[in-house]
Amino acid sequence: MRTHVESSGLPADVFSARCPTRQVLDRIAGKWTVLIIDSLAGGTMRYTDLQRRIEGISQKMLTQTLRELETDGFVIRTVHPTVPPKVEYTLTPMGYSLRAPITALREWIEANINDIEAARAASRQHHDSADRQSTSS
Repeated sequence: MRTHVESSGLPADVFSARCPTRQVLDRIAGKWTVLIIDSLAGGTMRYTDLQRRIEGISQKMLTQTLRELETDGFVIRTVHPTVPPKVEYTLTPMGYSLRAPITALREWIEANINDIEAARAASRQHHDSADRQSTSS
């Protein structure tokens, strides 16, 4: 039986531009989301720990992505009333259910990076050769 979107009654279909599942796919497929979910799969983390763990993420993008994940019900934000405030992030059960596919994706990328880099180098070499031939003609 196919899932229907309660708000519209339409079948859930990420290939449909007007289906809300597309927005969820866009959110989950974002690189920062993948890295945040994978980081939090190990347990609760403070904001600064996430920022240190995920090299290259700006404060703006980390804050924005965490807010979006909280809005969608993947992450719980807990503020402890200390000075300065201590803010922690934890995956919800739904967020934790993303752990397996996201971890599998990361592990696949890490296991196949050498083949991917070799394909990229071969592609660059092919395109560079084709470019040289087209300019010499």
